[in-house]
Amino acid sequence: MNQLPIIEPPLSVSQSDQQEPEFSRGRYAFVSLGCPKNLVDSEKMLGTLALEGYTLVSDPDGADFVIVNTCGFIESSREESKSVINEMLKLKRAGRTKSVIVAGCLPERIGGTLLEEMPEIDHIVGVFGRDEINRVADRLIGGVNEQRELFRPAPIKAMDDTSRLRITPQHYAYLKISEGCDRTCTFCAIPRMRGKHITKPPEMVLDEVRELADDGVKELLIVAQDTTYYGIDLYGEPRLTELLREMEQVEGIDWIRLMYLYPIFFTDELIDTIANSSKIIPYLDMPLQHVNDTMLKRMQRRVNRDAIVELVGKLRKRIPNLVLRTTFITGFPGETDEQFDELVGFVEETRFERMGVFTYSKEPGTPSVKLEGHLPEGVKNARRDELMARQQQIAFDFGDSLIGYELDVLLDSQVEEGVWVGRCYADAPEIDASIYVMGEDLRQGQFVPVEITVRDEYDWLGTVVVDEE
Repeated sequence: MNQLPIIEPPLSVSQSDQQEPEFSRGRYAFVSLGCPKNLVDSEKMLGTLALEGYTLVSDPDGADFVIVNTCGFIESSREESKSVINEMLKLKRAGRTKSVIVAGCLPERIGGTLLEEMPEIDHIVGVFGRDEINRVADRLIGGVNEQRELFRPAPIKAMDDTSRLRITPQHYAYLKISEGCDRTCTFCAIPRMRGKHITKPPEMVLDEVRELADDGVKELLIVAQDTTYYGIDLYGEPRLTELLREMEQVEGIDWIRLMYLYPIFFTDELIDTIANSSKIIPYLDMPLQHVNDTMLKRMQRRVNRDAIVELVGKLRKRIPNLVLRTTFITGFPGETDEQFDELVGFVEETRFERMGVFTYSKEPGTPSVKLEGHLPEGVKNARRDELMARQQQIAFDFGDSLIGYELDVLLDSQVEEGVWVGRCYADAPEIDASIYVMGEDLRQGQFVPVEITVRDEYDWLGTVVVDEE
């Protein structure tokens, strides 16, 4: 049970008037799985339940109910979700928790068949039913079990993510600026689960930014299914640049980190805004998936190799000290040895500072399932391993290039007396590298100047630079 990702109270509260309830309507545990977008949904459910007087506990053993907010993106994530659900159902069978609620992308993906597969689940809640999680809890606490499913259609207006009970440390937060996706990538089931792209209006985003800043957030991680697409459904043109300029004006926010930037709609104005900003750090997460034109066309990425190479060159030239993160898929249907070799050559030439690789997953209901040329798992895995092996030395070389430099480091947590772990601008939480910092009188969420002294695999060791004056 200790290895399950169970949320630990107390949490940071993004709600200025949140108060401790005079009584508890019920005790519950919460497990959050999946991506940062899903994490924001978890935080919103936690906030809703807190406002209704429910008490979050760290151990599901003895709780009135357990909520598992699931991921349904690919087969491995669905299996992880089902494994966690089964752990909670074992507790229920043993009489150690009363009810199990399953929320999020897995029920949204497979619907009521989840109850057929796991009939002991008490209630399932789709992605867009998250704001009614308190009603589900009320029914279970009250012994009303007739209605076991809550699904709502994808909204036509963006959902409000304020008043969250945050899972992240107080000093950083994920900010979701849109929901859903209009892309038709042949390998992806996100539009089936999350609906069409819905831009969160700027005024709604900025209200949330101010709320987070008031709550002590120093680093904002901007997330969406397609960040550069922001604004097109509302204005007929991308408006990410304008939104970022407004965010920069909010006092208290020091770092703005951009995630999930699709290469289309990466305008010159956006590049200049990033390059000239004092708060938007030079770290861009831009998933590319492949570089071979045939593969990109089969994936329906609506971009080709020449456009990718031109964009990467432009970003490198115009944004000083840029760190690029990307992801690729190996073993997509029809991928030949020559096409994979082209991908390897591109990675070695471009030298991404940060990179992840996934093997192609045959996802039910996606167009790529019907494509010819599906490859054996062994081939997909071997290509992933080879690409990551080539990337490893590139990442190590980048790590070595920072030795001897002084960098601003945001401290995330204390490891032991006199040792803290933090991150510089080059690293997003959870997915990238860390810097282990030696120093005294430090605190979580503090920015400190650190001299990088040693690279340890992907991570670094460093020492706080003391101002002798």
